[in-house]
Amino acid sequence: MNDKRKQPEKSENTGIRINKYLASCGLCSRREADKMIEAGRVQVNGETVDQMGIKIQPNDLVLVDDKPVDNKQDQIYLLYNKPRGLLCSRKDDKGRPLIYEHLDIPAHVQSVGRLDMDSEGLLLLTSNGEILQTLIAPKNKIPRKYKVKFTGSLSLESIEKLRNGGIDLGKGELSDPWDMSIDSDNGGHSWITVTIKRGRWREIRRTLDAVGHIVRRLIRVRFGPIKLEEGMPVGSWRSLSSKEVGVLKRLHKEASK
Repeated sequence: MNDKRKQPEKSENTGIRINKYLASCGLCSRREADKMIEAGRVQVNGETVDQMGIKIQPNDLVLVDDKPVDNKQDQIYLLYNKPRGLLCSRKDDKGRPLIYEHLDIPAHVQSVGRLDMDSEGLLLLTSNGEILQTLIAPKNKIPRKYKVKFTGSLSLESIEKLRNGGIDLGKGELSDPWDMSIDSDNGGHSWITVTIKRGRWREIRRTLDAVGHIVRRLIRVRFGPIKLEEGMPVGSWRSLSSKEVGVLKRLHKEASK
């Protein structure tokens, strides 16, 4: 049976690659866009696209699931001071509370990485799939800063291990070196400030557990150039300023070179 799907005739040297275009519309990530194309869900000017290399021109009509999309809409950039006890997920089979039940935002706005249910603090959300991918891609080493409260006091040996990295986290994973300062130590509990450069699953909790300490609070206070300002109420959210958005766009531009 002949495949009747054809590709629109476009110049190879102009336009925006289809997966990048869909991501810039805030619809999905590039990887998710590729899956949509493979599934035959994307059309350009009435023709189903089945090749990843096609480039979109300014006057093209792009449809996903028969609905038009474009990148002329205003992008959304938010900072949310996430409380403990909420999942960074659109749905949960166990019926646990979700951040999106407390945020009045469109469905295409996604969190930039995640904070686990017991963690709190700065959570970025955006409809800009390109910016999202830049911030979470491990190769870009975007720093994340946390305030951490845990049981006990760190020994000099543990401090050295945490700063040098290489601690066995299980399943073949080793900890990364920490940029770390000790804020307080009263014997029963301690506070430290930690900066890491990739967001592995429960990375800080697992690392401290590996040296004998249990995390009691984990608060993200910075993600890349965006800071959680002091006094921002827990559970509140705001749009990023034009200056903050400009910094993110410059960061994306540099990372894309």
